[in-house]
Amino acid sequence: MSTGSGSGFQDPPTEVLAEAAAAFGLLATPARLHIVWALAQGESDVTGLAERVGGTLPSVSQHLTKLKLAGLVRSRREGRRQVYLVDDPDVVTVVRLMVGQLAARAGHPSPAPVRLRELGA
Repeated sequence: MSTGSGSGFQDPPTEVLAEAAAAFGLLATPARLHIVWALAQGESDVTGLAERVGGTLPSVSQHLTKLKLAGLVRSRREGRRQVYLVDDPDVVTVVRLMVGQLAARAGHPSPAPVRLRELGA
């Protein structure tokens, strides 16, 4: 593996880059990003998510299925309800960091504080 411009960092393997691109691709729609953002704040069922993100039940359910298949969210049964939650805490960190940075650049207050501890620092 080569190092990038003498920085001392090695380039990740091709399969890691492909996996990262697939995860970013799934988060590339505002609806899915909003769903992951909402689930990062706490678990929810599809009805609560649809109300929060302003989507229809079938649409939100379809997005959740794709996110679940990719391993970004998981669900558990609670009585008759399926409750969804983020399955990967690192995804929460990346989403919070990106949304927070973009909100700050646009002059909006950060939707959630990003703490160094959350970033693994």
